[in-house]
Amino acid sequence: MGHPAPIPTPPGTAPAAAPLRDRLTIPVLASGGILMAVMQTVVVPLLPDLPRLTGASAATVSWTVTATLLAGAVLTPVLGRAGDMYGKRRLLTGALALMTVGSVLCALSSDIGVLIAARALQGAAASVVPLSISILRDELPAERRGSAVALMSSTVGIGAALGLPLAALVVQYADWHTMFWLTSALGALGVAATWWAVKESPVREPGRFDTLGALGLAAGLVSLLLGVSQGGTWGWGSPRVLGLFAATVVVLALWWWQQLRAERPLVDLRLVTRPRVGLSHVAALLTGFAFYANSLVTAQLVQAPKATGYGLGLSIVATGLCLLPGGVTMLLFSPLSARISASRGPRITLALGAAVIACGYALRIADSRDLWMIILGATVVATGTTLAYSALPTLILRAVPAGQTASANGVNVLMRTIGQATSSAAVAAVLVHHSSPLGGIPVPTLHGYLLAFAMAGAVALAACAAALTIPGDAPSGGTRRAREAAPGARDEALEGA
Repeated sequence: MGHPAPIPTPPGTAPAAAPLRDRLTIPVLASGGILMAVMQTVVVPLLPDLPRLTGASAATVSWTVTATLLAGAVLTPVLGRAGDMYGKRRLLTGALALMTVGSVLCALSSDIGVLIAARALQGAAASVVPLSISILRDELPAERRGSAVALMSSTVGIGAALGLPLAALVVQYADWHTMFWLTSALGALGVAATWWAVKESPVREPGRFDTLGALGLAAGLVSLLLGVSQGGTWGWGSPRVLGLFAATVVVLALWWWQQLRAERPLVDLRLVTRPRVGLSHVAALLTGFAFYANSLVTAQLVQAPKATGYGLGLSIVATGLCLLPGGVTMLLFSPLSARISASRGPRITLALGAAVIACGYALRIADSRDLWMIILGATVVATGTTLAYSALPTLILRAVPAGQTASANGVNVLMRTIGQATSSAAVAAVLVHHSSPLGGIPVPTLHGYLLAFAMAGAVALAACAAALTIPGDAPSGGTRRAREAAPGARDEALEGA
């Protein structure tokens, strides 16, 4: 007995609406990215008070930030690779769950050791964005993919802009543990929503997980970022810092040798060394450096005492509100970034974004005394960051096979993280070197801030130059649409390249 013939849809009939779960996939993934960024920034308003609240030294308390940075840098490429192999939704849900557990531990304890360990757990959430971008590539049609990926990339800045004033308000008007109970509830909601609304991607990269490669990369990154983040405290010429940098060179050289010989490496270095991928990673590192200086310097500048002659003496809540327009701008401009990438290619979008960042720092150098000019300059930098950050994953998606998108984007996010850590160390070094005493306490001079802006602007121009050297984007017109309609054929071609 034959199967019944399908009943054709009458002409003019609108297609059935997508199920609610499918329509919520993008909002749920974006909310996870925002929550991750919020979780990374909520501890910042607490830093001045944590020594009193925990009985620990200021140097020890700083590890509540350093631990998250180190854990995120190590776990992002590792979880990205594991997602490509074992399932992206599974690893995404696990990363959000670790973040939530870390938040619960912070809410339950005032012991500095527990807080540092909990913040390290929260570092796993750094992999949320690359895993989500990989899911969007696998699940969305080509015409929706660009705007969704742009929005996902922008969540890092949006969440950071929202997290600082939110945390400052909670810290000012409630017990500091309340902040972590709030983020714990949001994290639990995010885990449940992700498990319900996000489908497991069928695209997998089979093989055994490269445990040796993961351990080697972890050791190299911890040595590098620990030296960079603690150099100002321990002394850049101290035996500990020099030893860490020497260990970084040795360990990463051995890791590179091992990866080239592994059958299924953690990071496909042959793919990384292709100009389209490698130069995209270089641009990510430079853009991360340029972007991070904006938040660091703006927060310190507006909180500086009025007695300095340039400071505004704002509270931490008011400081967060100064950065809020930048977060709103990132949300509004992410669709524009997708349209520019669709028409001109992500390489041009990245170069344009880096140039806009440089223009923002030019505004900061022109006037860093009036509040409205400070906010305008910071918002222009945020706008450029939106364009650049939204273009980076699109460049990676077009350059790597579908089975390696999570790991490749994980490496790209890692490069941004290294850029941000380097920016933090460089800005601190400039401000410490250009300080003058005020009431017996060294305070950065306006000249020091302007030098930091100039440094970040120069790095942004270097990112623009790196973007323009990336080989041409995918073909335009009908050829590009044909390839987008058949991503499998493109990925097979990339595999064979």
